[in-house]
Amino acid sequence: MIMVELVDEAGTPTGEAEKLAAHVAPGRLHRAFSVFLFDAEGRMLLQRRADGKYHSPGVLSNACCGHPLVGEDPAVSAARRTVEELGVEPPELTPAGTVTYHLELADAMTEREYNHLFVGRLTGACRPDPAEVSEVRFVTRPELEALGADALSRWFPVVWAAASAALPADLATWRPAP
Repeated sequence: MIMVELVDEAGTPTGEAEKLAAHVAPGRLHRAFSVFLFDAEGRMLLQRRADGKYHSPGVLSNACCGHPLVGEDPAVSAARRTVEELGVEPPELTPAGTVTYHLELADAMTEREYNHLFVGRLTGACRPDPAEVSEVRFVTRPELEALGADALSRWFPVVWAAASAALPADLATWRPAP
């Protein structure tokens, strides 16, 4: 049983809940993380969520997302899960702020998360865990924009808009248009 850390709107811990239970509507606000990785050419890595995921299977999303273990530093968790899911060398991740959201998903599921955002450079090839990721691809900004909302996870636009505001200067072209 995987437990998540429940938090208030300021990110202060308030308790624990089983991960699946925290995602059943109406949901409980809990700590999460989202990672955005870019290659040397400045392309963004997207992953297709494995078909066996308990929610949002088969959709494209950011490089990695998940939940810290209770009491685990979100940066440590984000780096660990990125390695576990994508089979990559541990990336150097830069904090890119936090965002809180509540999104309804299919099958009475919800995302109600206090999400820690990270950006970084990917060095080396991916060897994704097929239980987590069915495909990885690198996209340019025009390619991402051409995908359309139905191809992407419901949370991707929210976390990407928040993370892109904190991108390093060498990735500034990825900022959303005004």
